[in-house]
Amino acid sequence: MKDHLWKKIFARVRHCSRRFLIAGCLVPLFATILSGCTTNSAARPSDKIKVGVTIYDQYDTFLSQYMDCFTKELEAVEDVDLVVYNASQSQQTQNAQVKKMIEDGCDVICVNLVDRTDPSTVIDAAKKADVPIIFFNRELVEGDIGRWNRLFYIGADAAQSGILEGELAASTCLSDKSIDRNGDGKIQYIVLEGEAGHQDAIVRTEYSVDTLIKKGVEVDKLGYAIANWNRAQAQTKVASFIENYGDGIELIMSNNDDMALGAIDAYEASGMLKSDWPAIFGIDGTTVGLEAVRDDKMTGTVYNDKEGQAEAMYRLAVTLGHGGSIEELADEFEITDGKYIRLPYEKITATNINKFLSR
Repeated sequence: MKDHLWKKIFARVRHCSRRFLIAGCLVPLFATILSGCTTNSAARPSDKIKVGVTIYDQYDTFLSQYMDCFTKELEAVEDVDLVVYNASQSQQTQNAQVKKMIEDGCDVICVNLVDRTDPSTVIDAAKKADVPIIFFNRELVEGDIGRWNRLFYIGADAAQSGILEGELAASTCLSDKSIDRNGDGKIQYIVLEGEAGHQDAIVRTEYSVDTLIKKGVEVDKLGYAIANWNRAQAQTKVASFIENYGDGIELIMSNNDDMALGAIDAYEASGMLKSDWPAIFGIDGTTVGLEAVRDDKMTGTVYNDKEGQAEAMYRLAVTLGHGGSIEELADEFEITDGKYIRLPYEKITATNINKFLSR
């Protein structure tokens, strides 16, 4: 599914080749960029701008769909060239990609950081060349984004996603007494966390559990596992939990949909009756996550507005590329501290799933 989504992005952009240049090549550190991945910026019309994008991992389901939305935003624009790189989870590779995009004349660069704690090389290179950077989806720390007035961030409030997931879980546990299968008055739960040290992962975990408890649900923590946002890793971790606890797990809260789907995969592989599965919650509202809610495999998820974020990134990139400022978008988006555009999350359950499937 992930490969299909990524191929769809590149197929779509190739279809519009008269207007775009896409370079989806990997750039290993100190290696030469593959032939055909660059353009001569001097050959571009003076009214055209060039936007570069580097993402931490092209196989991330949410990012694949995010970039599909971003590409769609640019389809109707004739004065933008686009170049896209995959950093393959290497910050060194991403640093090299940013430097290459600057050398190739990109007017704006959008960065989905591999390591949110290590943006110095990216920032220093952009500042030296006076090329604005839009960070997206993986938020750098506040001290770093304040290092230069041409650094921006587009994303969402991680705390809100955790709160909404906790509210979904609490509502389910309090309204459906069958969740407490052993009848001990407590909900035995596990948490699947996205990535060690990742801001969104830490915040989503903290706020989801705290909200669950504040809403009046008594809990008993059985386990916690880092699965790096990855479906296969989550399946392996949850399979181990099933071996240890059998049907004693009553709730799983996951930092994203892919890991929640990995938990579902583990239960399906175990042969356990669906009635003995725990309530499973995710975050992001990816297509496969929404389908799992529709099919009554995932109890609920929290929608991360990829369409809205992609539109905001497109609008800001074009505005900056033409010499404008983020404040010009104040009528369209809520802007914080002259640097941040954040889109709100939404709760999804079986009762409103059709609204999101049709987006």
